Amino acid sequence: MMEFVLFLGLCFVLGGLAVASNPSPYYGVVGLVVAAVAGCGWLVSLGVSFVSLVLVMVYLGGMLVVFVYSVSLAADPYPEAWADWGVVGYGFGMGLVVVVGLVIGGVSGLSVSVGTVNNGGLLSVRSDFSGVAALYSDGAGLLLIGGWGLLLTLFVVLE
Repeated sequence: MMEFVLFLGLCFVLGGLAVASNPSPYYGVVGLVVAAVAGCGWLVSLGVSFVSLVLVMVYLGGMLVVFVYSVSLAADPYPEAWADWGVVGYGFGMGLVVVVGLVIGGVSGLSVSVGTVNNGGLLSVRSDFSGVAALYSDGAGLLLIGGWGLLLTLFVVLE
């Protein structure tokens, strides 16, 4: 199981690199789908299937609509593929940044075993059944930071 979770994590990182390193929306959406499915599988392995379902329905569905819109605007007859030198160099540079970040941050922090499916002690409620309530109570600060980042991105795009 540990190898499968590490494989899903690797697919998630590679999918994110594929989205970020490719300027063409035709090939970037493949990375988006790979990253979303790998992230979904990763969350299911942790026992939070509700958040995984939300990821598939909302995030992937919404981003595919944005992909169709951007493809209709781009209409590039010869898009840059992953084998072009610019895309390969950009992807290699981003991969190098990820590896340096793992080395500096310490890879030992990745193997943390936390019981996420069932709570222990006097609590008999599964963590998965908490759903949105746990997202808003435990992750309120991250939701605020994410909302602020989206607002900032909106202003940057409109500028």
